[in-house]
Amino acid sequence: MSDDQHRFLLLMGKLPARLSSEQVAWVLNCQAHDVPILVMARLLKAVGSPAANSVKYFATADILDLAKDRAWLAKVTNAISHHWKEKNAHKKERGAVSPGGVQARQDRLAG
Repeated sequence: MSDDQHRFLLLMGKLPARLSSEQVAWVLNCQAHDVPILVMARLLKAVGSPAANSVKYFATADILDLAKDRAWLAKVTNAISHHWKEKNAHKKERGAVSPGGVQARQDRLAG
């Protein structure tokens, strides 16, 4: 968001009707890279039918309503945690099996 937009919104005293992924992350207190995880988990839905490679916007009213729901917040926390747990598990598996894995890198650094 540009400085002009930020000042305008402060003067208006309310949020814009649509939020970008980064802004949604701010509202939900998570990282911007977590928003696509929430979309894949069907916990968030972008406004309209955006193309896969386009900027996604989310309805501010929906996000604010969801942020008040304790059960939904628990699902968000679990979805993000599960995603990163799976991703890190795959990373460990690849590192242990591949010839250029973690152990080989550690050996090179030590020797």
